[in-house]
Amino acid sequence: MQIPKSTLKYLKTLKKNNNRDWFHEHKTAFTAEQTFIKEFHKNIIANLNKHDKIDKYKLFRIYRDVRFSKDKTPYQPHFAASFSRTGAALRGGYYLRIRPSESFIAGGFWDPNKEDLLRIRKEFEIDASEIREILSNKKFTSVYGNELKGAELKSAPRDFDKNHENIDLIRKKGFIAVKELTDNEVLAPDFLENVDHYFKTLRPFFDYMSAVLTTNLNGESII
Repeated sequence: MQIPKSTLKYLKTLKKNNNRDWFHEHKTAFTAEQTFIKEFHKNIIANLNKHDKIDKYKLFRIYRDVRFSKDKTPYQPHFAASFSRTGAALRGGYYLRIRPSESFIAGGFWDPNKEDLLRIRKEFEIDASEIREILSNKKFTSVYGNELKGAELKSAPRDFDKNHENIDLIRKKGFIAVKELTDNEVLAPDFLENVDHYFKTLRPFFDYMSAVLTTNLNGESII
């Protein structure tokens, strides 16, 4: 299954004509492209379930919430979706956005709740050697580079030493691996297989984070 050129062409045109009149006049084209994307995502889920467990899928709405934004254009000129891993035992999730010249794939923990965030930070405070080893592994860096993305504090969280050797990790509020994608990569015949390869590459990271979030600081299971 291959992303057709018409998908990117439609999104490019939508960006240039981001208004309700144009969108409604071309609603048939939108419906056709969205239907294909949903089918593409079904294939992603089927592949993921061969080596992971996915329990939630979300295709984000194309309609923008403009209430608190200076940008009043009503539509997102992209197709974006998340694929959440099963329950408390695994946590985290995968993400794919298809947008001309701005596509990317990602995985990790976007916005951990305060309990999970504290647990992760405490783990890094005690020892970050394992996560650093994972992030510096050649298979990981070949896809995602050697650092995690995500929002972070400018300084140390409360009750953490701002001079701690692992403060670069401790001050993060999200833990996300990101790979940007070119249009040629998105349109390639093997893109579906490559998406699965990129997601598989995250497995050591996910295994580590799942272990942290399902145990206490003594390594005892809490689930």
